[in-house]
Amino acid sequence: MSEAAEARPTVASYCATFLKPEMLHIYRQITALERVRPIVIAQKREFENQFPFSPVYVVGKPPTHFLRRFWHRQLRDEPWQISKTELESLLSILRKTNAQLLHIYFGHIGVHLLPLIRAWKKPTVVSFHGADVLVDLHKLAYRRATIEMLGLVKRVLVRSDSLGKAIVDLGCDPAKIDIVRAGIPLDEFAFRERNFPTDGDWRFLQAGRLIEKKGYPTTLRVFAKFAARFPRSTITIAGEGPMLEELQTRARELDIADRVSFAGFVSQKALRELYYASHIFIHPSQTGADGNQEGVPNSMLEAMATGLPAFATKHGGIPEAIEDRVSGVLVNERDHDALASALIDIVQDRQLLAGMARAGSDSVRQKFDQRTQVRTLEDVYLRAMRA
Repeated sequence: MSEAAEARPTVASYCATFLKPEMLHIYRQITALERVRPIVIAQKREFENQFPFSPVYVVGKPPTHFLRRFWHRQLRDEPWQISKTELESLLSILRKTNAQLLHIYFGHIGVHLLPLIRAWKKPTVVSFHGADVLVDLHKLAYRRATIEMLGLVKRVLVRSDSLGKAIVDLGCDPAKIDIVRAGIPLDEFAFRERNFPTDGDWRFLQAGRLIEKKGYPTTLRVFAKFAARFPRSTITIAGEGPMLEELQTRARELDIADRVSFAGFVSQKALRELYYASHIFIHPSQTGADGNQEGVPNSMLEAMATGLPAFATKHGGIPEAIEDRVSGVLVNERDHDALASALIDIVQDRQLLAGMARAGSDSVRQKFDQRTQVRTLEDVYLRAMRA
């Protein structure tokens, strides 16, 4: 290691799993750090070839983990927390690496790590990403533990203004909150003008985990209405998840199965090619039954950066990236009629569609440049360490 690298303060990033495919934004963030030296601590490591990084310190679950989790979650209806053995292992790593700050990814993981936050005397920050804001917080024990965690950490990072408001509503001191948006490596997603079809051969795309908050049933209903008007149109859904069979059934029921391609998980390179091969990006996010919501979807930002017009919903942080009818289209959650009507109307105005594509790309470049967001994160780290 060079002397310059040694001189940088060490930041330990805790990710329970390093790293799931849908967590590419975390990998981008950690590996782009320059003014601090990142290390990673995890319970387990996955997809190492896809996400190469060193050093990663793995502190596995103790043999009693599942019994303890069952005891706390099922019998006592309270969040489980790390054991004394896990606590000592984590403290040992932090001391050995001379970590000056601990960054815990995801708010509910911060609750599990409360014993570590209490015991470690150097600053801790926790970041919320969307799904981890409201889930289980209708339960008193979970809410109390979350409020305690928010009181103990030095800074609270959120990906959007909307997530920040949700954290304040939980009782967090607004002065503790910093907005660090999902950063997009813009050099990988260059803007490209689209040649929109004149023969009705429209190509739609949605990309993301096949889970409730992504709004895929709305997508299929919208596309069915659009395809009734433009029967040559097709849609690709790129992603894996528990809703696959349900969505395949829904496509058959809507009589669009022959025009819907479920591509499964695709590599970043293949996804980028799909962006450039498509005409419309659709992402009608919605709040899940358990309170699960989006920050700002990374796939939507990538698509917009390439010049793909985005049609989405007034959900989470999406309105912070899209101004309706300027840099994209926004409708209310689950309103498939309004979204289908907007699509059918706007695709017939090529000038408006091209203008939204350019404005959407400009919006991403102004607000979500990875270099800018990583510098903001480093500023947060350095201020917390100085304080």
